[in-house]
Amino acid sequence: MTEPPTGTEPLKGFDLAGLLAERGAERYELHARHLNHQLPRMLHTIGFDKVYERAEGAYFWDADGNDYLDMLAGFGVMGLGRHHPVVRKALHDVLDASLADLTRFDCQPLPGLLAEKLLAHSPHLDRVFFGNSGTEAVETALKFARYATGKPRVLYCSHAFHGLTTGSLSVNGEAGFRDGFAPLLPDTAIGLGDLAALERELRRGDVAGFVVEPIQGKGVHETPPGFLYAAQELLHKHKALLIADEVQTGLGRTGDFYAYQHEEGVEPDLVCVAKALSGGYVPVGATLGKDWIFKKVYSSMDRVLVHSASFGSNAQAMAAGLAVLSVIEDEQVVANARMTGELLRSRLAALVDRYELLHDVRGRGLMIGIEFGRPDSIKLRSRWTMLQAARKGLFAQMVVVPLLQKHRILTQVSGDHLEVIKLIPPLTIGEREVDRFVAAFTAVMDDAHGGGGLMWDFGRTLVKQAVGNR
Repeated sequence: MTEPPTGTEPLKGFDLAGLLAERGAERYELHARHLNHQLPRMLHTIGFDKVYERAEGAYFWDADGNDYLDMLAGFGVMGLGRHHPVVRKALHDVLDASLADLTRFDCQPLPGLLAEKLLAHSPHLDRVFFGNSGTEAVETALKFARYATGKPRVLYCSHAFHGLTTGSLSVNGEAGFRDGFAPLLPDTAIGLGDLAALERELRRGDVAGFVVEPIQGKGVHETPPGFLYAAQELLHKHKALLIADEVQTGLGRTGDFYAYQHEEGVEPDLVCVAKALSGGYVPVGATLGKDWIFKKVYSSMDRVLVHSASFGSNAQAMAAGLAVLSVIEDEQVVANARMTGELLRSRLAALVDRYELLHDVRGRGLMIGIEFGRPDSIKLRSRWTMLQAARKGLFAQMVVVPLLQKHRILTQVSGDHLEVIKLIPPLTIGEREVDRFVAAFTAVMDDAHGGGGLMWDFGRTLVKQAVGNR
């Protein structure tokens, strides 16, 4: 009989630390040569080609020891910040356990335990499918909705983002992502909050469901008050399903565990989560749904693998998810997101009357949109017009760059051709980070309204770049 390995055998052949020490400085050249060549080009152009050496919580550090505040959280993946000790320990523990993982023909405990814990936060839902990403969670919901209802079409909102694989791209409301990838599935967009359009499409009788972000990531736009509940009633009247995409908004981001919980009586038939559930380590996505939907899809033993994922429910992802939910509960992360988010939003909103280029501050919890718009004064208006003529969205980029270059704060423009900055920091930030961001943002706004300086010089560089790309 072959004895199992003891785990004490000497390791051979691979030295990660040595490899990074030897080749780490080549990072941008390696990407340009072997990966998406436009990424390093873009980063060099806007001055985002930093070299970060380490990270913890809501901060990065460069080789000189300078700290950078992360207000982006890896597009929401780092909900608990980077390298949370509880999640790190869980992953060390699951690796050290040497579990018989992904045998394909057994039932391991960790997926059931994570499903149980997720469903405890979703009392009207009954079952979970685990995949590997947000787009995969949406793909699952689309398939389940179509099969469970026997109808082919799914409705979605203009400007929505639900992923970039073919099914989720079919319900992506941004033309820039869809262009060149047709034919897609025969799904139909309606305006965010347009109940009349929803009812008109439902009357055609072929709608399986309606997938919606309670707060759209692109532009940070909330569904209007009462819309989700009214949509749910219309959908059920027409034997269609409500699908809530909580990939970015879920797990506390908006000050409740799910963003749809802001509206009383809303109980989606399917809910998609991912991003923060990973702890920032192991990709994981989950589609939660009602019992009858799952039982219709998996209606017999012959259909036991009709929808599956090769790496779904792997032990490392499940351990990370369990640790994340434990931290969310033990450290009152949802309450912190609500309290800190309100502090940040209110302090930024107080600046709207002070700066004519600042038009709106909106959002919930730690998902905040800062929108810029046309100023009134002639001098600023002429410069604004110059930027808009070259490419809409350049002023927001002009704000993002000095936030990083001068104040060491990482943020993002909320979408292509939008004058909106989106803040989605780790849910663990507090008043210190709020103070730092507001002080930096105020300084950038002072510079912009001062009418000169490096900020507008950089704006002219962006204009040349935008015109050159036409």
